[in-house]
Amino acid sequence: MKPLKSQNYQPNKQQQPNGFLLWLKIIRPQTLFASLCPVLVGLLVAGKNIGYSGINGHTTALLTVICALSLQILSNLINDYYDFRRGTDKKGRVGFSRALAEGQVTEQQMRTACYITLGIILVTGAVLSYIGGWVILAIGVSAIIFAWLYTATNHSLSYLGIADIFVFIYYGVIATAGTVFLQYKAVGISVTTSTFLVQHTTALYAGSVCGLISMCVLAINNIRDIDGDREAGKRTFPVRFGKTAALVMMGVIVALMPLFAWLAFSFSWAVLVIVPAAYLYYKVLKAKGAEYNQCLMLAGLVNLCFVILVWMSI
Repeated sequence: MKPLKSQNYQPNKQQQPNGFLLWLKIIRPQTLFASLCPVLVGLLVAGKNIGYSGINGHTTALLTVICALSLQILSNLINDYYDFRRGTDKKGRVGFSRALAEGQVTEQQMRTACYITLGIILVTGAVLSYIGGWVILAIGVSAIIFAWLYTATNHSLSYLGIADIFVFIYYGVIATAGTVFLQYKAVGISVTTSTFLVQHTTALYAGSVCGLISMCVLAINNIRDIDGDREAGKRTFPVRFGKTAALVMMGVIVALMPLFAWLAFSFSWAVLVIVPAAYLYYKVLKAKGAEYNQCLMLAGLVNLCFVILVWMSI
């Protein structure tokens, strides 16, 4: 990963990396529900349909969680690196502070972290691809490409304002359905991709709810950063169409959640995802400045609530 251009940048000497806690902050643990929860939902759905007992099922489940989390961490690291390089992330930003912008790590350290995370993805992904075949390999390769395209290119998805679609797909439908598909393969059940998509729509609809929640996370982030993004040339949905339009769009996203929950689990506890989601929307409507950071934390809890509701529904 090469810098976009040379800079005489040095980290703040008084804020050198201080180990585990610093890197824990850098990977943004508050955002990891977006990748963890759809996998957990997939495991719950698979457990209901086929079970996942035995060493193969449990090992596959663990590797799926590790790979999914690593993919999001890689996306976060790349996002931090290139947003800093472009000047989008600056010291004292309204959102959660960024280590590069604050001078707490060097660009080389961030690149090294990207390479290490990518290595974990390649190792776990290779094992999962061996279990799941070309479908899982295609998902893994495209997910890595998505993590790169999200911020790293001159035509990055986040700068074009179309990242929402990919967030819905990768942090929702693909994550959940892919997890269920892997569990089928892990326990030795032969299933084709076409058959799976037709006969196991529960995973697709349940994953859609997780994808919608992740779209809310992105919407909150973009609404909070609308002024800075406009200045940096980042054409997110709020920058293109305004804050009011973004809030309306988020309201539509929230309204769709119970619909997809009903499609997945009929009238069950899962439909009650609308309760925490509606509360989140209410908080976003009232939020200003740094208050959006609390909304982001709350969005992660909405995803976790949905996992619990799914567990209660199956």
